[in-house]
Amino acid sequence: MQKKLTITISEEVYRGLHTKIGPGRISRFLDRLARPHVVDSELDASYHDMAEDEKREKAAQEWTDNLASDGLDETR
Repeated sequence: MQKKLTITISEEVYRGLHTKIGPGRISRFLDRLARPHVVDSELDASYHDMAEDEKREKAAQEWTDNLASDGLDETR
């Protein structure tokens, strides 16, 4: 979903945006410029999605439990 935002910029920046970016592409340019500074990374979203997958989480837990027991000295 997109939202409309009104911002105030200098006339010099306004002209530069129109000249270098183009009048129909400024919103997309500013969105892409701001996104990495204000939106959680895709990696975080991917980790969240994986954590929601109960079957995957159970398999991962079993794997780490078995890995930990591999290091134990069973002769003691």
